[in-house]
Amino acid sequence: MAKNNFRGMPGGMNQAAMMKQAQKMQQELLRMQQEQETKTYTASAGGGMVSATVNGKHELVDMKINPEAVDPDDVEMLQDMVIAAVNEAMRTADNDAAQNMSRLTGGLNLGGMF
Repeated sequence: MAKNNFRGMPGGMNQAAMMKQAQKMQQELLRMQQEQETKTYTASAGGGMVSATVNGKHELVDMKINPEAVDPDDVEMLQDMVIAAVNEAMRTADNDAAQNMSRLTGGLNLGGMF
């Protein structure tokens, strides 16, 4: 019976080097996640009448509403502006996180693995 002469991965990367690379990537991912959580993202709606700030944990941390945006006869407009500002701030945070992840993985799509 033939002996298995498998000594490593294609390109010369052996299992120990691959594990070391995976650990390094995991440490970098953790660092990036911690950094992401401390960032804040602000977006506005209604021509700046409403602005929302979220952090990297998707928590709303600040909301500013221009008094001119408050119309008792059109509360729905204010509600729409608040929703739009918060959603845009969240999208900005998500896009930043995705860009950071892409840099870490070299553009490799890991399909939600991390």
